[in-house]
Amino acid sequence: MTRALFLIPLVLFIGLAAYLGFGLTRDARILPSTLIDKPVPRFDLPPLLTDIPGLSTADVTGQISLVNVFASWCTPCRAEHPIWAKVATEQKLPIYGINWKDKREQATAWLKELGNPYTRIGFDPDNKAGVEWGVYGAPETYVIDRYGRVRFKYVGPIFEETLNGTILPLIRKLREES
Repeated sequence: MTRALFLIPLVLFIGLAAYLGFGLTRDARILPSTLIDKPVPRFDLPPLLTDIPGLSTADVTGQISLVNVFASWCTPCRAEHPIWAKVATEQKLPIYGINWKDKREQATAWLKELGNPYTRIGFDPDNKAGVEWGVYGAPETYVIDRYGRVRFKYVGPIFEETLNGTILPLIRKLREES
């Protein structure tokens, strides 16, 4: 019986090591979302820019679209920004922006410097819409189908590999289903 007691720490160690080892094999950028295959949350954000309307639930329904959460203080957002400019021109796909936890003046200057690929931009300085969307941090990208359902969520900057390997194939599939 005393020998069995000595095995308990060994069994616990092996179990913990297996659990942690499994965690290392998972992609940390793919986070579970309760929104997948559910309607986008109800939200109505004021505009970030004076010449482009804000963003609401109604804007992201009726067509396949992307919603990108970004901020001027976000270095990965700057890294992925050229991708959105390319998608906006080449894919003829609306990209909606949610400017998250930012200052209006800094976000406006950021877009003036880098260009504006967004069809509409909602301003969410207090994270009200971010909470509804389940935003972990910027950048985050959502693929929305024409029925207004969230079909995909990606946390982190989008680069060519993710765009061409995951997002664009999903958009093609959604277009075929329409």
